[in-house]
Amino acid sequence: MRIGQGYDAHGWAADDRPLVIGGIFFPNETGLDGHSDGDVVTHAVIDAMLGAAGLGDIGQNFPDTSEQFDGANSLDLLRQAAAMVRDAGWVLVNADCTVITDTPQIAPVKDEMEENLSNAAGGVVTVCGKRTEGIGALGRGEGVVAIAVALLEQK
Repeated sequence: MRIGQGYDAHGWAADDRPLVIGGIFFPNETGLDGHSDGDVVTHAVIDAMLGAAGLGDIGQNFPDTSEQFDGANSLDLLRQAAAMVRDAGWVLVNADCTVITDTPQIAPVKDEMEENLSNAAGGVVTVCGKRTEGIGALGRGEGVVAIAVALLEQK
C-alpha cells in the first residue's frame, strides 16, 4: 500500500469563466484562475493519486504550458490519471479531500461532488468543506485551497 498527498490553490479569475469545484458548476460565482478549469479539488486528488503511485505530479503529466490542457475538464484529467495509476499496477482504495473556502458552501453539493470524483477516480473519494474563519489570504477571500490524500493498493 502507498499513500500520496496532493495540494492545489487558485485565486479568483479576472474573466467570466465558471466556477468548478469537484466537477460541480456553481452558477453566479466567480471562477478560479487556472490553465484548465481551475478545479482545485480534482487537481489535489490527481496529485495525491499520482504521488502515491510514484508517477510525478499534475504539472509533469498535464503541464500548464500545453495547449492540449487549456480549459480542460479536470474530471477528464482525473480519469486519465486514474488510468495511469491502474497501468502502473495500483488500485485506488480511497482518497479524501478537504476544500478550504468561505464561498461557495460545499455541504449542499457534497454527495454529488463525491460521486463525480469517485466515478472518475475509480475508487471512493470523499470531500470535506472547511471555512477559513477569516485567517490568511483565503480569509481575505483571495481564492480556494484543497488538500487531498490517496491510499493505493498494489494489484
